[in-house]
Amino acid sequence: MKLDDVFGIHEQALRVHARRSEVLASNLANADTPGYKARDFDFQAMLRKEIHNPVRLASTHSGHISPDRGVVASTQMAYRIPQQSSLDGNTVEVEREQTEFSANAMRYQASLRFLDGRIKGLMTAIKGHSS
Repeated sequence: MKLDDVFGIHEQALRVHARRSEVLASNLANADTPGYKARDFDFQAMLRKEIHNPVRLASTHSGHISPDRGVVASTQMAYRIPQQSSLDGNTVEVEREQTEFSANAMRYQASLRFLDGRIKGLMTAIKGHSS
């Protein structure tokens, strides 16, 4: 039995949700910074791509450009287009960021609960066989 088969995509989902929380928190923290451009990424698109095409770049020579490390590559980030522009050029819409942050936190919790249930099920199976 492979743990990847047991946990499915939820392990990757937790990492991506955690990274999205960081991005959204950064947007909120800079809500009053003139010229700050809110950023985000499409979680669903990233997850679909991860499921269907988990190919990673690798540098095979010291002269190669190193691949973007981290859960979400900077190339996967996009600037958010605001509903209404502010005079100082800041594109953070606090209400939208708070809503996105809350929804992301709920999805993170759902993935945690799923993984917790899977782990408890495995522990029950292990303890049941060892007694």
